[in-house]
Amino acid sequence: MARWRNGRGRLVIRPSGGGAAVTVPLEVATSYRARTRGLLGRDSVSGAMLLSPASSVHTFRMRFPVDVAHLDRHLTVLAVHTMPPGRLDRPRLRSRHVLEAEAGAMAGWGLVVGARVEIDVGDRGQ
Repeated sequence: MARWRNGRGRLVIRPSGGGAAVTVPLEVATSYRARTRGLLGRDSVSGAMLLSPASSVHTFRMRFPVDVAHLDRHLTVLAVHTMPPGRLDRPRLRSRHVLEAEAGAMAGWGLVVGARVEIDVGDRGQ
């Protein structure tokens, strides 16, 4: 299983039905402190945030609704849904990582259940 460090990178989305890959700016949060802070206190997010490891999230004290995608250990999308502020997500059994983005962004990227993603963090990864 991949191990990343806190930092920035790129999210590469490979649609399940083929087609062109989509690349999105990515923030990676792997430490307990960075995962706990997540998107709290922000008014928006440019691109997406990866929380790893994670199997669920919450939106308490968040200022905007977010799209949430649960990924398995192979970076395949298990579930995608939108959460308004003040909600608690239920844990997903096989989820190892969670992606968060502004509400509506994931649909625009073509991120759906079954899609595969790649995490490119350059020389800071694994």
